[in-house]
Amino acid sequence: MEGVADALGPLFLLILFGAVLGRLRQPDGNFWIQLEKVIYFLLFPAMLVATLATANVGEVPVVRLALALLGGMLAFAGLLWAIQRRLGLEPAAFTSVFQGALRFNTYVGVAGAAALHGTAGATVAAVAVALMVPMVNVLCVASFIAAGTLGPSSLGKSLAALVRNPLILACLAGIGLNLSGIGLPGWSGSAVELLGRAALPLGLVAVGVALRPQALLRVDRGVWTSNLVKLVLMPALVFAVALMLGLDAVSRDVALLFAALPTATSAYILARQLGGDAELMAALITGQTLLAMATLPLWLHLAGS
Repeated sequence: MEGVADALGPLFLLILFGAVLGRLRQPDGNFWIQLEKVIYFLLFPAMLVATLATANVGEVPVVRLALALLGGMLAFAGLLWAIQRRLGLEPAAFTSVFQGALRFNTYVGVAGAAALHGTAGATVAAVAVALMVPMVNVLCVASFIAAGTLGPSSLGKSLAALVRNPLILACLAGIGLNLSGIGLPGWSGSAVELLGRAALPLGLVAVGVALRPQALLRVDRGVWTSNLVKLVLMPALVFAVALMLGLDAVSRDVALLFAALPTATSAYILARQLGGDAELMAALITGQTLLAMATLPLWLHLAGS
């Protein structure tokens, strides 16, 4: 447990540091909004390209990793739709519950994998991002379409944004450079790697800034359902599947880590733009991020034991 806490502790401290900065409104203005764009469109894609372009992806059990992670995601997506009426939620609220249960915070996931298992962990995490980001975006956009919360114009914009998603494009670029044998030649490798190094610490601080403590006052059936799936049921299923598939320790830990991650802060923007319940989304993001500081170490300790 101590090893897991030592690995994840600094990450959580950066998130809490960001929460303090957000509370103090420092720096003020649009600084954090602009910084989030830089992280999302430049720094984090650079980290994914640098990792995937030079990694020995052949050592990652991609098929078995996909079965564990995508299988769990699809299973709970189906379950949530199956029990939608029983939950008694408005369509807008259901889309936020759906996002809260399936989306994951990539910054915490990649940083945690690297902290736990170094370069090997970062490589498996990059592969996990390449597998999960397209799937979760398709499922979440489909949930808005099925719930009827967005019109035809918003649908077109959503599909266009999905095609242009910088994380998906970065994963494709990194894998393409890897498979072609080109890699990142000359100084480009060091330059892209330096850009990528800034992504995780700044991303974690930005996660903290985005937290909304006042949103914690909302505790209803939607909050309980989403938190139960995301922090308890999803990791339990993925962990069980990972054990059955015989994943190696690094892949198993990273699969469990990504399954147990709190939902992504970007889900709030999507909820606001596509007709979801933005206030419920804010409650889920804040609550899950804080709860994950306790649940993540517990799950990883279980995996290690």
